[in-house]
Amino acid sequence: MDNSKTELFESMPIPKAVVTLSVPSVISSLVMVIYSLADTFFVGMMNDPVQNAAVTLAAPLLLAFNAVNNLFGIGSSSMMSRALGRKDYDTVYRSSAFGFYASLICSLLFSLLYGVLQSPILVMLGANAETIQATADYLFWTVLLGSAPSILNVVLAYLVRAEGSSLHASIGTMCGCLLNIVLDPIFILPWGLNLGAAGAGCATCLSNTVACLYFFVLLFVKRGKTYVCIKPSMFRPSKQIVKGVCGVGIPASIQNLLNVTGMTILNNFTSAYGSDPVAAMGIAQRVNMVPFQIAMGFSQGIMPLISYNYASGNIKRMKKTFTFTAKISLGFILAVMLTFVVAAEPIISMFMKNESIVAYGAAFLRGFCFALPFLCIDFLALGVFQSCGMGMKSFIFAVVRKIVLEIPALFVLNWLFPLYGLAYAQFVAELILGTIAVVVLVRMFRRLEREHAAPYVSDSESVK
Repeated sequence: MDNSKTELFESMPIPKAVVTLSVPSVISSLVMVIYSLADTFFVGMMNDPVQNAAVTLAAPLLLAFNAVNNLFGIGSSSMMSRALGRKDYDTVYRSSAFGFYASLICSLLFSLLYGVLQSPILVMLGANAETIQATADYLFWTVLLGSAPSILNVVLAYLVRAEGSSLHASIGTMCGCLLNIVLDPIFILPWGLNLGAAGAGCATCLSNTVACLYFFVLLFVKRGKTYVCIKPSMFRPSKQIVKGVCGVGIPASIQNLLNVTGMTILNNFTSAYGSDPVAAMGIAQRVNMVPFQIAMGFSQGIMPLISYNYASGNIKRMKKTFTFTAKISLGFILAVMLTFVVAAEPIISMFMKNESIVAYGAAFLRGFCFALPFLCIDFLALGVFQSCGMGMKSFIFAVVRKIVLEIPALFVLNWLFPLYGLAYAQFVAELILGTIAVVVLVRMFRRLEREHAAPYVSDSESVK
C-alpha cells in the first residue's frame, strides 16, 4: 500500500481521516438522492398521479438491487479492508475479483427473472389496472435492461472505496447521477421525448452505464497501482474468500430484502386509498431519503477506516472514529428533522402542485422524519458490525428491525390510524432498535479494549 493510504488509515488525525473518507461518500449519497428526487420532480411536472405512482410502485424492485450491492459490495469491501489491515494483499485482489464477477452474474440473473415473471411481479408491487402499464414501462429500462449497470457501478464504488479512494468512488457514482438529472427532463417532459415514467427509466439506464464506464477507465489507468482487481484469472473463489465475503454480505443483503418487503407492504396498504396517497407517499419517501442517504454516507465512508484498525488491533483509533462520526452526523440529522417538521408542506409542493397530494405528503413526511436520529445511530452500528466481519449481529438487527418491529407496526398503526399511521411504523422500530444499538456498541468496545489491552496508538491520532 502506498504511504498516503497507510498514513490515512494509521496516523492521520481522526477528524481529517473521517472527512477524507466520509465527505466524498456523503456528497455522492446526496447526489444520488437528488437524482432520485429528479425522477419524482420531473415526472411530477406532468401533473399525472398515475405516472408518479408508477415510479413509487417500482421503487421496491429497484431497492432489491441493493441486496446484490450489499452482498458483494459491502461483503467484498469489508474483506478487502480487513485484509489490507493484515497486509494480506493476495486476499485483497481475490476478494475484489470475486465481488465484481459474482455481482455481474447476479445482475444478469435479476434481469432474466424479471423478464420471465413480469406479470406476477407487477401485481405483487401493488400495480393495478390504472398503474400497471406505466410501471411496466419504467421497469423495462431500469430492471430488464438496466440491472447490470445499476448494480455494477455501485459494487465498483464499494471496491474502490475499500482501499481508501473514497473520492474516486464518489466521482464515479456522481457522474452517472448528474447525467441522469440532465437527461430526465429531455426524456420525461412534453417538450422533450414525452415518455413520462418510461423516460425516467431510460435516463437511469443510460446514466448508470456511463458510471460503469468511468470505473473501468479508472481501473485501466491505475492498473498496477490499485488493489481492485477485475482480471478473470483472479476469479477463483476459495472457501476463505467466499466465507469472508458472504459472512458480512449475506446479512447485509437480507437486511435489504427485508427493507424491500417492508416497502412493498407499505405501498400495498397505501394503494388501497387511491393513486393520490400513493403518489404522496412516494414523494415523502424520496424527500426523506436525503437525510437517510447522508446517514448512510457517513456509515459507509468510515467503514474502511474501522475495518483496517480493527484488523490491525488499534481499537482506540477505531472507537474514536465511531464517536467523532456519530457526533457530527447526529447534529446534522437533527437539524434536517426540525426542517421537515416545520416546512413539510412547501417541501412537498415543490414536487407536485396538487392540494390533496401536498396534504397527504406533508403528513407522511412528518411521520417519517421522527425516526431519523435513531436511524442514524442504527446505520453507524451496522457499519461497525459489517466493518469488523460481525455478520451475525447485522443479521439479528435486520430481523428485529423489520420482522419483529416495523412490519407488525405497519399492520397495527394502519388499523389504529388508517393510512396516516403507516408513516410512524419506522419511528417505532428505530426508537427501540437505536436504543439496543447503543447498548450493544458500548459492550462491544469494552470487550475489544480488554482483548487488546496494549494496542498500538499513533502519537498523532488523537482528535484535534
